[in-house]
Parts: sequence; C-alpha cells; structure tokens
Amino acid sequence: MSEPETPAVINFYSTTGDYGCFSNFYRQPIFLKGKRWPTTEHYFQAQKFAGTEHEEKVRLAKTPMICAQMGRDRKRPLRRDWEHVKEQVMLDALRAKFSQHEEMKAALLGTGDAKLVEHTANDDYWGDGGDGSGKNRLGQLLMRVREELRAAE
Repeated sequence: MSEPETPAVINFYSTTGDYGCFSNFYRQPIFLKGKRWPTTEHYFQAQKFAGTEHEEKVRLAKTPMICAQMGRDRKRPLRRDWEHVKEQVMLDALRAKFSQHEEMKAALLGTGDAKLVEHTANDDYWGDGGDGSGKNRLGQLLMRVREELRAAE
C-alpha cells in the first residue's frame, strides 16, 4: 500500500488536527535570546516590546491568547521599527520551532511541496483573510523554512 498523497494546498489555523503544529498558538517551546518561550506566539508578541519590561511580561503570559492580547494592546509602547522587523522576528521564531524539535521538522518536511495557507478570516496579513485575498505571510514563511530545512539535509 502506498502512502497517501500530500494535498496541493494545506490549510491550517487551529492548534488541533494534522497540521495544528503550524499554528503559532501550538504549545511547543522554543529557545531564543537565551530564554525559553512557551510558543512562537509568545516570542513574536514579546518582540514588539524588546528591551522593555513588557517583553518579559508577555513571555510569562499563561496562554498564547493572553500574550496575543497583550501584544495588541497599544497602551504598551510598540517598538518604532516593528513594521520593518516583524517578518524577520516571525522567521526567527519559525526557524527555532522547526529546527529545535525533530517532530516539528518532520511535520513540516512531510508537507512535500504543498502550498501552506493560514486559513482564517481573522487575519489578512499573516493569513489568507478567509477568502484567499490575504497575504498569507505565515504560510509563505513556513514554506521558506521548509525549503531551508530541505536544503540543509
């Protein structure tokens, strides 16, 4: 019996299901900047406040949803260069997640050449906007990390 074919497009959003590990809310710790971050979401949101007391408060948030709310709270001072560095911050988090954990790496490489899409109406920058009109930057960065991992093998 042959293995099932990889779909041409893989949609993900929830932390559950076959591709739940692609979500930034998926509970897989990463190690960056000399610290353990509970999820890639914790790292990403905290970097909005790098070098301030808010960075550590976000890192210690109990859940990824709480840290996302903290990161979106404009009562906290967003770093001035955020729009210029946010994709690199996300890329650093994804590289850590998929290189520091063999099971994560295997899951990503196991997608073959499928197009990876964060399918959600909640986000038209990192996701596809729910109707395909979004930028899907998270999916694109995951595919970049997949290529990097494949090239390194």
